[in-house]
Amino acid sequence: MTKLLEQALEAVRVLSADEQDDIARVILQLAGNEDAAPAELSPEERKAIDKSKTAAARGEFASDEQVRAVWAHALPSR
Repeated sequence: MTKLLEQALEAVRVLSADEQDDIARVILQLAGNEDAAPAELSPEERKAIDKSKTAAARGEFASDEQVRAVWAHALPSR
């Protein structure tokens, strides 16, 4: 195992069980494990996706400025 992967696993250890499972699914997919179970969506998540698809079908998309604002809020300051 590489040092970088070991660092990543250490960082994941402090996350909640749900977050750890989400990351594990991504790792399994990237590693080519076809047996990885898909993430289950909550009813709220399904509703949000349906809403997004409907908006996209109408051509409603976030502006570049709106996307930058979301990322600026979501990413920790460095």
